[in-house]
Amino acid sequence: MAATVVLIGGLFYFSVILAPILTNSSILQKDPTILEAIRRRFNPLAWLSLTVLIVTGLIQMTGNPSYSGLLLFDNTWAFAILLKHIAIIVMVTLAVVQTWVLQPRLSRALLLQAIHPDTQTEEHTRLVHRTMRLTQINLLLGILVLLLTAVARTS
Repeated sequence: MAATVVLIGGLFYFSVILAPILTNSSILQKDPTILEAIRRRFNPLAWLSLTVLIVTGLIQMTGNPSYSGLLLFDNTWAFAILLKHIAIIVMVTLAVVQTWVLQPRLSRALLLQAIHPDTQTEEHTRLVHRTMRLTQINLLLGILVLLLTAVARTS
């Protein structure tokens, strides 16, 4: 439960509170490294939480009486779990893109901006918006995973 709170709560806080503040103010112009600092604090917790959720979910899944076997979808529980796994795979894929594609590009854009402080690169702005958008999509997928968990538990 703690892993769920950390992951979904962190995504919610960033998407609903921080992202609008950062995009609608001059904070990013004054300190473009703020997103990097947030990422450095949140990423290890998010990856740990995601790992805990995947491992505990697989353990609980195989112990569930509705579990008929791998790739057998003969009841509502199994179908809900299938959709949940698809959503989690998409979440992990988006997190990988953010962590190992967008964040390095954002760091490079910040270095260029440090060399030329008078110009905020278009690349930096585009990457910030893309990162925020992917975080919002991951939040929606996380909420979907919670809903699918509720469906599975009630079936």
